[in-house]
Amino acid sequence: MLSRLMSGSSRSLEREYSCTVRLLDDSEYTCTIQRDAKGQYLFDLLCHHLNLLEKDYFGIRFVDPDKQRHWLEFTKSVVKQLRSQPPFTMCFRVKFYPADPAALKEEITRYLVFLQIKRDLYHGRLLCKTSDAALLAAYILQAEIGDYDSGKHPEGYSSKFQFFPKHSEKLERKIAEIHKTELSGQTPATSELNFLRKAQTLETYGVDPHPCKDVSGNAAFLAFTPFGFVVLQGNKRVHFIKWNEVTKLKFEGKTFYLYVSQKEEKKIILTYFAPTPEACKHLWKCGIENQAFYKLEKSSQVRTVSSSNLFFKGSRFRYSGRVAKEVMESSAKIKREPPEIHRAGMVPSRSCPSITHGPRLSSVPRTRRRAVHISIMEGEHELLEVTTGVLQVVIWDLEKDFEKRLIYMSDSSTSLGEKDLQWQVLTSTADPNCPPQPGRKGLRGMR
Repeated sequence: MLSRLMSGSSRSLEREYSCTVRLLDDSEYTCTIQRDAKGQYLFDLLCHHLNLLEKDYFGIRFVDPDKQRHWLEFTKSVVKQLRSQPPFTMCFRVKFYPADPAALKEEITRYLVFLQIKRDLYHGRLLCKTSDAALLAAYILQAEIGDYDSGKHPEGYSSKFQFFPKHSEKLERKIAEIHKTELSGQTPATSELNFLRKAQTLETYGVDPHPCKDVSGNAAFLAFTPFGFVVLQGNKRVHFIKWNEVTKLKFEGKTFYLYVSQKEEKKIILTYFAPTPEACKHLWKCGIENQAFYKLEKSSQVRTVSSSNLFFKGSRFRYSGRVAKEVMESSAKIKREPPEIHRAGMVPSRSCPSITHGPRLSSVPRTRRRAVHISIMEGEHELLEVTTGVLQVVIWDLEKDFEKRLIYMSDSSTSLGEKDLQWQVLTSTADPNCPPQPGRKGLRGMR
């Protein structure tokens, strides 16, 4: 008992904490902060490290001990928000997607937004038809490996790279064709700019999906974009409400309410149910921040918002940053020599399918690959690759919001089913890089 008390006392007296922040290129930034350091201090350290001035579009994301995602609040203590034992791990991500990313003042900002949208494409959050997918992937190839060179890029070279959760041989050929014939001569900066211009036109640009259910019990994903509130079901956008039509956001327990006022004084209340009260509160806070950022003319108009009715106890929250219009005005005043950009290039990342960081399964000869989709125990899971002797599965747990990677070894890839449940769990990590995605099924049409 005494030893436990002494241990707890020593932790409470500890003055410095180690923090690791995963950046958009999958590199890591490690620093030490004081116990009472605010979120703004850590964010400013990161932006200084990245030489980033247009920083209002970005934020720091973390997962609490209950596996709930959060955005770090800059006005509060980092240590108190995380509620976990050090060392702390967080992620630097785009929080507010620019309405027009091509209009960003500095190339370094456009590059970071490019990296974020590239992640969205890979994780199935940015849905698109096959022709758009091929063009976006070709822009990525051009930006990161340069012009096509027959000496360096043999037949099937585009299959070595993972742009989407799944894609077909036909799509790979289309990507290579565009890269070879249409993009020659484009610099990395130009290709990234063209990529951003194309991505911005897609319906799911800027979508950070929150899993919910509608009043009929159907699964849905709610999201906030630069242009308004979005509801996705499957791979379809079933609701789009412009920000000037949203009059109120509210939550009670697991229930989220969106109040809408449309033409001819038509009023609507959309109701959805989150998996947990904590997830519902996170959804509400994201909505409050996005509405303030994109809708208001100036930050002085921001007001403290209550989650419930006047006479009932509820959460109170206030957005603390600048709004989009102020950010654009501030960016226009930036006058400095463009900072040097160190592009990472296309290398296997921790978020890409791999077997203990070994060769990518996508590089296995096509004759030995096939895709499978089966339903096992916890619901539908995606089997990304099957080879003769090697099977890798990536499972997303929407309630706990984390990824499991499993591997199954056999001497044949022809018979898989309920009997093949003796898999070995290789990793199970809470990873805020990759929130639940609506798009794994949506992208299946590309196969």
